[in-house]
Amino acid sequence: MTYTIDRMIPDAGIDDVDTRVRRALANHGFGILTEIDVRATMKKKLDVDMPAYRILGACNPRMAHQAIGIEPRVGAMLPCNVILREVAGGVEVSAIDPVASMQAIENAQLTAVAGQVRDLLAKVVAAV
Repeated sequence: MTYTIDRMIPDAGIDDVDTRVRRALANHGFGILTEIDVRATMKKKLDVDMPAYRILGACNPRMAHQAIGIEPRVGAMLPCNVILREVAGGVEVSAIDPVASMQAIENAQLTAVAGQVRDLLAKVVAAV
């Protein structure tokens, strides 16, 4: 099983794709809780250069509330990360597959919620 939902955006810059991802997330009920500029962090902490790489911690509050109600410790696995990374020819967008990430928790109700979130994130990635 793959653990991400991926899409390549050819001939695009990371700032443009970032705007598109944020819009698609908002249109599907997600907000951004965290943002990590991995390239800037690696430069600052390790003095290494790397292509642009951003992690957006996305949350759909309705779905998160439902999941926490089913499995209170599931918050350790939230939010749903979406990465944007510069690759040859464009920017790759990858969203976590919540079904794959929740396999460690044996709870059919949670798996069903994770499936709904996966469907939403697949729509987000397709809309970018």
